[in-house]
Amino acid sequence: MDLSPIIISFKTAIVAIIFTFFSGTIIAYLIFRMKKQNLKLIFNSLFTLPLVLPPTVFGFFLLDIFGVQQPIGKFLLDFFAVKVVFSWKATVIAAVAVSFPLMYRSAIAAFEQIDGDLFSAARTLGFSEMKIFFKIALPLSLNGLLAGGVLAFARGLGEFGATTMLAGNIAGKTRTLPLAIYSAVAAGDWALAQNYVWVIVIICLLILFMTEFFGRKSWRHKS
Repeated sequence: MDLSPIIISFKTAIVAIIFTFFSGTIIAYLIFRMKKQNLKLIFNSLFTLPLVLPPTVFGFFLLDIFGVQQPIGKFLLDFFAVKVVFSWKATVIAAVAVSFPLMYRSAIAAFEQIDGDLFSAARTLGFSEMKIFFKIALPLSLNGLLAGGVLAFARGLGEFGATTMLAGNIAGKTRTLPLAIYSAVAAGDWALAQNYVWVIVIICLLILFMTEFFGRKSWRHKS
């Protein structure tokens, strides 16, 4: 069994979750503290959109942004000699794009579980917004954030549609586990496909156990 799809998948998911966890947490907190409910509704809808869009549709949007003939893709290629399409970087971008909504929604839910009186008391004591975030919001929501991060990692690990559109299915370069399963089935190699399937099923089960663990800790902490 070729191990490159497993290695590529883990590399992609690990790099993606670093971006997703921090950006999702920070953006979620900013939206959570937003006073205008209508504006919050718009942002919540926009940041959750990739979760409900068909992956190929979202992949098309990414291709329309990073394609070498598109403004952003052309700029990256001309000025930084960076070609995103059909590269490993494209697998990371696709994984970040599709896993971000899970992290964002989990972070929003974790922040909403915090007693609002704690924020009011902290401001009365003269805490800055930065200090409130690091001293109150982050510690009290950590288990919920970790649960969201684990789910986002799993989503990035299992991404297929957007990756296919933006990164392609290049063996040893952009072929992740889901793409390896698809390729094995298309080639009629049922045994290889089953091996890859069992690998990803075991990984996902472990991830779900971790999510349940952090979720229970978050619930107990709230209680």
